[in-house]
Amino acid sequence: MSEDRLLLLVEDDATFARTLIRSLERRGYTTLHASSLHDVSTLLEQHSPDYAVVDLKLNGDASGLACVQRLHQHDAAMRIVVLTGFASIATAVEAIKLGACHYLAKPSNTDDIEAAFGHVAGSTDIELTNRSTSIKTLEWERIHETLAETGFNISEAARRLGLHRRTLARKLEKQRVK
Repeated sequence: MSEDRLLLLVEDDATFARTLIRSLERRGYTTLHASSLHDVSTLLEQHSPDYAVVDLKLNGDASGLACVQRLHQHDAAMRIVVLTGFASIATAVEAIKLGACHYLAKPSNTDDIEAAFGHVAGSTDIELTNRSTSIKTLEWERIHETLAETGFNISEAARRLGLHRRTLARKLEKQRVK
């Protein structure tokens, strides 16, 4: 196995993982696939990938942030990109603090992922806008911050937000990025 462009994909959606793996392999990456933190730890015993793409929300309400932390502890030079359909400022900040080099919201393609690997350092050339944040955006960010705090436990997050569990589930279903 060629280890010069070894990439670890942490994704619990098998169909999406197969599609992304094929696309990455066409671009010259050798890929490993894990669907949980346990799988990541097992693979790291035998391999030392240079790149990783980590889904933020894994099966069983597990957090990809724990995977980011484990990967960064294994190799601080690894370029880690978090890919999620549940994007929020709170989880983006935490992912970067834990060692990710970039954070992408789904839908993102292989071009976006490769570009993210290249953006390790910050840039001062980002255009600032004068547009204020909407109430809906603030609500969405607060919901995701609370979800991250509770390990993506919807019942506990709803309790902390003062919402009924079904109301929170409906809000999440409406905002889901497909």
